[in-house]
Amino acid sequence: MELRSVIFDCDGVLIDTISSWRIIHEYFGTNSGPMLDQFLKGGISDEDFMADDIRHWKSVQPKIHRDELVRCYQGVSLNPGARQLVEALKERGVYVAIVSAGVDLLIGSIAHMLKVDDWASNGFQYSEDGYLLDDGVVRVPAHHKGEMVEKLCHINGFEPQQVCSVGDNHTDLSMMIPGSRFIGFNPSKEMAFTGFKEAGVPIVEGNDCRELWPHLFPGEQFPN
Repeated sequence: MELRSVIFDCDGVLIDTISSWRIIHEYFGTNSGPMLDQFLKGGISDEDFMADDIRHWKSVQPKIHRDELVRCYQGVSLNPGARQLVEALKERGVYVAIVSAGVDLLIGSIAHMLKVDDWASNGFQYSEDGYLLDDGVVRVPAHHKGEMVEKLCHINGFEPQQVCSVGDNHTDLSMMIPGSRFIGFNPSKEMAFTGFKEAGVPIVEGNDCRELWPHLFPGEQFPN
């Protein structure tokens, strides 16, 4: 069946960073510690994990303005071929979306830069004067990203067989709704590589997004 939509994870796939959350941790000199392992194994909720991250940052700096969080993302670059791949897909009439459990301040800017058709990600709440509150906003649960993929299919009238998702982490396999396809891209964690192998999905090693093309369109090379 004809490919009508490609749905990308963002961190590690379209952009050259493993986590938009980790970038803020690096800025404040903090880390998620053992909570990250628990979260990746599904042991704690997205809400609790996000609140714990925010608590770490506020322990260093109690008042954090939205503008300061935006500045954390200066210098984040696209992965090689990301722009060219999205342009080529759109020229072919393929609907391109981003479904990310990352931070909307960064994901939204990437979605705008690449002119994708739609995007969804997680984010923060702020006081009236723009300061970070204690709880995050969960729109895309990391272990249940398929809910958003199904929503996009329903809104746009796509059959699952017409959709392919792309992710770099084992949690991204949740994007593979029944009947749809999935490509593992540039897995940096052993857990991700093992998960992709066990799921029997194609794996692109390396971070050049153009290498996805022969998997999206079997028998074809990326157009010049």
